[in-house]
Amino acid sequence: MALHLGDHDLLQAEQPFRSLLSQPGVSEVLQLGSQFGFMAFHGGWLEEVTDDIANAAAKRSGASYYGVLQGPDDQWHIPSHLVSPAESEALNTFLGHVEVVVAIHGFGRPDLLRSVLLGGRNRELAEFVACRLIAHLPHYEIVHDIGSVPPGLRGQHARNPVNLPRSGGVQIELPPRIRGKSPMWTGFKGPGRVPHHEALIDGLATAASDWCRLHGEF
Repeated sequence: MALHLGDHDLLQAEQPFRSLLSQPGVSEVLQLGSQFGFMAFHGGWLEEVTDDIANAAAKRSGASYYGVLQGPDDQWHIPSHLVSPAESEALNTFLGHVEVVVAIHGFGRPDLLRSVLLGGRNRELAEFVACRLIAHLPHYEIVHDIGSVPPGLRGQHARNPVNLPRSGGVQIELPPRIRGKSPMWTGFKGPGRVPHHEALIDGLATAASDWCRLHGEF
């Protein structure tokens, strides 16, 4: 198994995202629902569990979902601003369908093990989602002040897919613990997902449902 970060071969291609999608073990998932969207384009074995979180939240709320899943043999990190809808019919369809989107990502920093970071350019939606997550995740700090999010995790690039829907969106960065990828969950045998993971999905689904009710059924 090889994890390709930094300046890897795919980044030298004329269309890096299209090149990623052509790799063995890489697949796209598109499910259209409401005009509220969830996506996880670093899913599968790259930023583990992010696709499950986005997909489950979409199913519980009737939202739309787009994911890119990478297999266990090789994982290639394509920076978000290079994930281009011009290189994927499925992503282009998804972004044209949704009004707003929540993009799920994973990160790992020892100083932020209990922090859930909300970036992206739609700050009204960020605050709205944060209020729902605070109620569901009392063991975490929900960081929605963009100035308190580390610069590299703010999701502010104009070409980042989270900012491409008509009303933009929110980028959520999740530490390993909330994704069930932490030593604290050693020995957990279920049933189902670890409790923090399950609570996160409930909070995201609640945010999507409440947003749609407030703004009219999308």
